Amino acid sequence: MATVLVVEDDEFVRSAIIRELTGRQHAVRSAGCALDALREISQHPPDAVILDLGLPDLDGSEALRMVRGISDVPVIVATARDDETEIVRLLEAGADDYLVKPFSGGHLGARLDAVLRRARSAPPPQVLRVGGLVVDANRRAAELDGGPLTLTRREFDLLAYLATRADRVVTRKELLTEVWHQAYGDDQTIDVHLSWLRRKLGESASNPRYLHTVRGVGVMLSAPR
Repeated sequence: MATVLVVEDDEFVRSAIIRELTGRQHAVRSAGCALDALREISQHPPDAVILDLGLPDLDGSEALRMVRGISDVPVIVATARDDETEIVRLLEAGADDYLVKPFSGGHLGARLDAVLRRARSAPPPQVLRVGGLVVDANRRAAELDGGPLTLTRREFDLLAYLATRADRVVTRKELLTEVWHQAYGDDQTIDVHLSWLRRKLGESASNPRYLHTVRGVGVMLSAPR
């Protein structure tokens, strides 16, 4: 059983989702707007969030950004927007999965079970050190040569994943699956995030210190030699 927060302003849809999830033995709380949802998440942290994008006070994508500012709770976005570019943008902004409306109760239940399994099977937080780079998964903080690194959620996830596999070449497909939680996508998205991360590490693709591209294979994080 999990505690699930349903954020949906349509009372009919909200009631249907609550019935489905309570029927699956989950404890369900609900909110009809983004600000109520943020209050719930901060005061009574749930195990997962079902987030509608069409909220009356804030656009759901902005609400997602605010959720990610206070919590790493798994978020499934429920949207009527089936444009691939928009879906990729939401996943990059921190959504763990998405459902395009209308969807069945069974589909919702299966997606929820999947994100809960991923969250519960995550390795215990740890502090990783690679040369002068320190990655603290518990605090979601990183330092370079004693100074703090200001990273976005996705940049931190990418750095932490590579740090757990230091000195090993990680393929783009693996990054797409394990960091972006997508079965398919554009390599350019990964390259852009790697470029931003390199900039914050004080290096470039042509003059790497920590992030080394292995052409045609992937990328490797290793300490400067």
